[in-house]
Amino acid sequence: MLRLLTGRGQQWQLMLPLALAFMAFFAAPLFILFGVSAFDDEQITQPGLQTWAGFLGDPFYWRVTGNTLKLGALTVAATVLIGYPLAVVYMRSSPRVQRILIFLIIMPVLLSVVVRTFAWMVILGREGVLNQALLALGLTAAPLRFLQTELGLIISLTQIELPMMVLPLISVMSRIDDSLHDASSALGASSWRTFFRVTVPLSLPGLIAGCTLVFASSTTAFISQSVIGGNRLVYLPLVVWQQSLVVYNWPLASVAAVMLLVSVTLCIAVFMLLGRRSMRYLNV
Repeated sequence: MLRLLTGRGQQWQLMLPLALAFMAFFAAPLFILFGVSAFDDEQITQPGLQTWAGFLGDPFYWRVTGNTLKLGALTVAATVLIGYPLAVVYMRSSPRVQRILIFLIIMPVLLSVVVRTFAWMVILGREGVLNQALLALGLTAAPLRFLQTELGLIISLTQIELPMMVLPLISVMSRIDDSLHDASSALGASSWRTFFRVTVPLSLPGLIAGCTLVFASSTTAFISQSVIGGNRLVYLPLVVWQQSLVVYNWPLASVAAVMLLVSVTLCIAVFMLLGRRSMRYLNV
C-alpha cells in the first residue's frame, strides 16, 4: 500500500511541470479572454454584457460565424475525398514508392504557411498555372477568378491541410489485417464494396482524427483566409484581428474569439460523438 501511494506521489510530481505550463500558457489566457469579453467599453472600465448582446444580436456576425464553420466543413470534405484514395494508394504501393509518397504528403508541413499561401496566390492568379491549364485544355474561354473567392480558398486550404487528414488515415489503415481484405474478396465482394464495408469502418478512428485536425486548423487559418480570401471574405479570425489590432476594441475582439472557440469546440465534439457511435455500432 505504501509503495502504491509512493508511486502515485511520484506521478503527480512528474505531472506538476506540465500542469503549471498548462495553467500559465493556456488556462490563464483563456480566463483573461473571457474576462475582457465581459466589458462594455473599449477602455475595459465598465463591466457588462452589452458587447455580447451587440454581437449576438447582429446578423452580420452570425453570418460570419456560419461562413467560418462552412469553410471548415467544405475543407474537411475536400481533404476526405482526396485523402482516402491517397491513403489507399500508399498502402498498396511498394516501400520505395511509399517513401516518395510520404515525402510528398508531409512536404507542405515542412514549408512556412506564408510561403505556401503566397505560392497559391501565384497558382490561382489570372495568369497563374491553374488558369493557364484550363485555357490550354479548352475548358474555359477566359481566365477564371479564384483569388478572393471561397472556391480558391478551399483549394489552397485542401492542399495545406491534406497531411493532417492523410497521416492519421495511414497510421490506422496500416494496422488493418490484410487477411480481412482477402476474405472479403474471396467472398465475392468487389473492390469498392470491400473499401466501403471493410476499409472505411475499420479506419474510422483515423478519419475522425483527421476531420478534427483539418476542421480546427482550417477554421482558424488566418493567413490563408486573409491573403487568399482578401477583404471580400470575412471570417471570425479576421474579425478578431481587425477589432484587436486595427480598431482596438478588445472586448468585441474577445467576444469574437470566444465565439470562434466555442463554435469550433462544439463541432469537434460532434465529430467525436459520431466517431464513438460508429465504433459502438461496429463493436455490436
